[in-house]
Amino acid sequence: MAEKIAVVAVDIGGTKIATSIVLFTQSTPQVVPVSKVPTNAAAGGPQVLVTVIQQVLAAQDSAAQQGIELVGVGISSAGVIDPLSGTVTFANEIMPGWTGTKLGLEVQAASGLSTKVLNDVHAHALGEARWGAGRGHASCLVMAVGTGIGGAFVLDGHILRGAHDVAGSIGHVLCAESAGMPCACGRDSHLETVAAGPGIINSYIEFGGSAIQEDGTSINGADIDKRAQAGDSAAQRAEARSGHAIGAVLGSMCNMLDPHAIVLSGSVAQCTQYWHDALAEGFASQAMDPVAHTAILEGALGGDAPLIGAAENFLNFAYAV
Repeated sequence: MAEKIAVVAVDIGGTKIATSIVLFTQSTPQVVPVSKVPTNAAAGGPQVLVTVIQQVLAAQDSAAQQGIELVGVGISSAGVIDPLSGTVTFANEIMPGWTGTKLGLEVQAASGLSTKVLNDVHAHALGEARWGAGRGHASCLVMAVGTGIGGAFVLDGHILRGAHDVAGSIGHVLCAESAGMPCACGRDSHLETVAAGPGIINSYIEFGGSAIQEDGTSINGADIDKRAQAGDSAAQRAEARSGHAIGAVLGSMCNMLDPHAIVLSGSVAQCTQYWHDALAEGFASQAMDPVAHTAILEGALGGDAPLIGAAENFLNFAYAV
């Protein structure tokens, strides 16, 4: 492998498409931003694909102007991804018309660069495990908690994808705190219902908090965290419910997978003491003694994690022995 390798990395989410050039050396990868544009998912899958291709071509132009030689394109995308073909095999209503998109083949044909595609949460996890908080650990259980909850188990730098490419859907495991509550996936009693950002807001309202602030705007997760710190009991209970539920599920997952470390990232993981104290209690309630002291680490890469992970995934394919 060359001393310096450059990959176009694209992170496709429900609200934005971020594109960068990721430069790999012997140290931590350098992420050089190129663009960040709205996904405009409501326009449909074909239009989103056009936007993605435009951003990749812009990255190629940027690299040429800087004298950077690109080896390929790594894409992180919402939806269930077939990593071999780069096709989106399933996407929910957040990305209408995205299911069936031959993302890898279309980008490769338009750019002339070899292209590999990975699910966005898997890419996030790979970035954190390989180059972020999990670096140096042989195995990591990574959980991203924001508007939704996703995760992945990374062993020796490889993602456990599963037979249907959906392994790591930790937001959709059984959770005592959400018993009987309907989940967006069509089932019920899943972790995401009470523990993700919208779930915390719903819990806050359930516990007597107001959905509307004094200025007429809707309450959000950051507001609830501030209120918890200021002594709002409904906010404290909402955060504690989320934290305890996540901790209990992580404890159960550790019993099964026994990772060297857990990495937590996402906006909800930035909550303060009430959430984290409850998470520790929930974890202790379920983790067996041999795994009770598994390190729980804060993600280190932020928004760069899926970009670095997507580029890393490309290299895993390109330089596989």
